[in-house]
Formats: sequence, C-alpha cells, structure tokens
Amino acid sequence: MKRLLLDLNVFLDVILDRPPDADVAAALWAAIERGQGHGMVPAHGVTTIFYLLEKARDASFAREGVERLIGVFAVAPVDDNVVRRALALAWPNFEDAVCAAAAEATDCDALVTRDPDGYPNAPLPVIDPAAALSWLTQE
Repeated sequence: MKRLLLDLNVFLDVILDRPPDADVAAALWAAIERGQGHGMVPAHGVTTIFYLLEKARDASFAREGVERLIGVFAVAPVDDNVVRRALALAWPNFEDAVCAAAAEATDCDALVTRDPDGYPNAPLPVIDPAAALSWLTQE
C-alpha cells in the first residue's frame, strides 16, 4: 500500500471546498479513506490547518475539520531529527522542507502537493493530487 504525505494545500482544498482543486483533492481523500493508500499529515500542519479554518469560519468549524482530518490521516511526527533534516535541505520555504523531511522520516512513497516546484531536489517523489489519485486507484 502506498504511503503518501499530503501538503497542507491539499487538505485545505477539501475542507474549504476550494475550486478548482477541491474535486480531485476530495477524490484522493476518499481513496485514502477507502483504504487504497495510507495518508499522512505532518504534525505541524494540524495546528496550521486549525488556525486557518478558524480564521476562515470559526473555532467549531476548525475543530470539526481537524477531527475529520485525523479520522482518516495519520499524523507524521515532526521531531528534532525532522527539523534538523529540514534545515539541512536549505530550501527557501522552510515549511515545505519540514513536510519533505517528515515524509522521508515516515518512509512515505511520495509527497502530494499542488506546488511541486516548492520541493526542489526532494528526497522522495513529489506528485500532484491527480497523479496521486491515479497511482492509488490503479493498484
């Protein structure tokens, strides 16, 4: 079974129903929920998602969104080793580096994002949600 760490933008597309990306992101979420893959969210992303959902709507909406999220996706730890690895990647966007390092540390097969250019020389494959969905549904 493929292990995928999803970038925050993919989760937000689903929870906030952001067109035009929500449909494919929701289909990917559903495939993972059906057990066609193992999905992960980086630990630091959970607090960021809560904050953004609360800002977009309210605390109740944010809580429901995070509960829905962790009901389907495992939380990838962000510990000292992950942070040090992210620093060693020396990317301009540190948050992207943390996602890549967390995916690498949890033996993910790929990192899923709408912004593959944000992951230069990533230590694992970086694919968009449509490619991830295709990958999971072909197995």
